[in-house]
Amino acid sequence: MLVLPRLTDFMNGILFTLAAGTCFAMQDSIGKYLTGLVPVIQVLWGRYLFQTLVTGTVLTLTRGPGFLKTTHPVLQLTRGLCLLSATTLMYTALAHVPLADATAVMFVAPILVTVFSVLFLKERIGIHRIAAVIAGFVGMLVILRPGVASIEPALFLVVIAAIFNATYYMLTRRLAGREDSASTMFNTSAPGAVVLSLVVIPLWQAPSPTALALMIAIGCTGAFAHFMLVRGFSYASASLLSPFLYVQVLVASILTVVVFGDPLHKTTAIGALILVASGLYIWWRENRTRAKALAR
Repeated sequence: MLVLPRLTDFMNGILFTLAAGTCFAMQDSIGKYLTGLVPVIQVLWGRYLFQTLVTGTVLTLTRGPGFLKTTHPVLQLTRGLCLLSATTLMYTALAHVPLADATAVMFVAPILVTVFSVLFLKERIGIHRIAAVIAGFVGMLVILRPGVASIEPALFLVVIAAIFNATYYMLTRRLAGREDSASTMFNTSAPGAVVLSLVVIPLWQAPSPTALALMIAIGCTGAFAHFMLVRGFSYASASLLSPFLYVQVLVASILTVVVFGDPLHKTTAIGALILVASGLYIWWRENRTRAKALAR
């Protein structure tokens, strides 16, 4: 049978997961603000380098240098580069579109994971999850507002970013149980930090003190978010807690209005609700199927 965590553990897991989702939204808001101060490549460099430095320092102090070893270097590298591709496209789009719109579209990634599981892992899904996947894509189309004169082409960069992000999730799932979690956490940002440190040199523009501080802050926020997520998942399984990451859409919507003064479009709110509902339904069906399998 399916073993559920104690209520206190579950509540702790929820709180840490909510904190992680909030930090991810804050990280993207810092990134959006920075795109108006320095080139996108430097925004990315700041995020990846300082996140890697903070993560590496904490892991060294708590776990020792063993996390630098990996038994699946190709998978780790591919996973890290997929996340780098997703982040690059996301931040390029953030220079042109509201944070809430981009964040909502990005959350089509969990739905794409279901599609990829069928296409590449040959998993079988029933009519209920097929309907949820279709509804998720409808939600994305509502946010994109196709056929409306005000459609923003940069949002299609976020759609491609979501595809890379879904691939990142698939590779994370594949590494789970095969690789030390500390190594996986470090390699989330380490490949990107190396690549960007090489690419940024010829394109470097001296940042202002404010921009430099924010470049450090974006990396620290990312590291903190990942540590909160890992801590949350230590109290309860990722399959139980992952829906609470949808708080990122809510926080991004608030930041869109309060910090950037961008309007929160009605279509964004409706599309985000459809996306979240679709994702939650897929999550519920997967956990229900898993519980039935374990009960046999």
